[in-house]
Amino acid sequence: MAIVFQKPKALSDVPLHYCPGCTHGIVHRLVAEVIDELGIEGSTIGVAPVGCAVFAYNYFNCDMQEAAHGRAPAVATGIKRANPENIVFTYQGDGDLAAIGTAETVHAAARGENITIIFINNAIYGMTGGQMAPTTLVGQVTQTSPYGRKVEAQGYPIRMSEMLSTLEGPSYIKRCSVDSIKNINDTKRAIKKAFQNQIDKKGFSLVEVLSTCPTNWGLSPVEALDWLRENMIPHYPLGTYKDIDAEQKA
Repeated sequence: MAIVFQKPKALSDVPLHYCPGCTHGIVHRLVAEVIDELGIEGSTIGVAPVGCAVFAYNYFNCDMQEAAHGRAPAVATGIKRANPENIVFTYQGDGDLAAIGTAETVHAAARGENITIIFINNAIYGMTGGQMAPTTLVGQVTQTSPYGRKVEAQGYPIRMSEMLSTLEGPSYIKRCSVDSIKNINDTKRAIKKAFQNQIDKKGFSLVEVLSTCPTNWGLSPVEALDWLRENMIPHYPLGTYKDIDAEQKA
């Protein structure tokens, strides 16, 4: 019988630790599929964050490095500069990338470091119990905003893709989602382009992926997907925010 669908070779054969309905597993698979398709498993180095994906080093069959909280872009910069022919990527959540790691992210992008960042935005701190994150929506209830995020107290959510796209350093920035088959396929294409840009030495690429957190949102997996569509996508519009290839063609 012909095999039409199987586990990517770049994905380890171990159970994931994520909560039921969490979409981290989908993104892991997409990253692994891209690594397989590009044939770069033996030359790829991933950088794991602190947060829900802290054990990412267990899930990919490539060299992995754990970074201190928020420091993944700085660690990736060092790895890439020491090993310029290797493909280096970070896998980070919103607390890791957009809170404690904001400076590392912004300056790596500004320098145009030739690395790839996979940024998971689920609008909440997942691993530590559901506190408000920099990406938490106005009015969203969390453990530390029990009456909803208030602009006058906590300010506005940070739109990382829009902010980074104003810099000259990045080569490719796109926001995607994994709430549907169509969007999952689009996310894979974006991840593949981000990796290919690094192979082609075009500089910094970031793919932001809108993701769900059913446990800390207090929703079922199906309800969480609906909440993402109804609340996150309107505030965080999907699309390409910077693409030097398109700019050069224009």
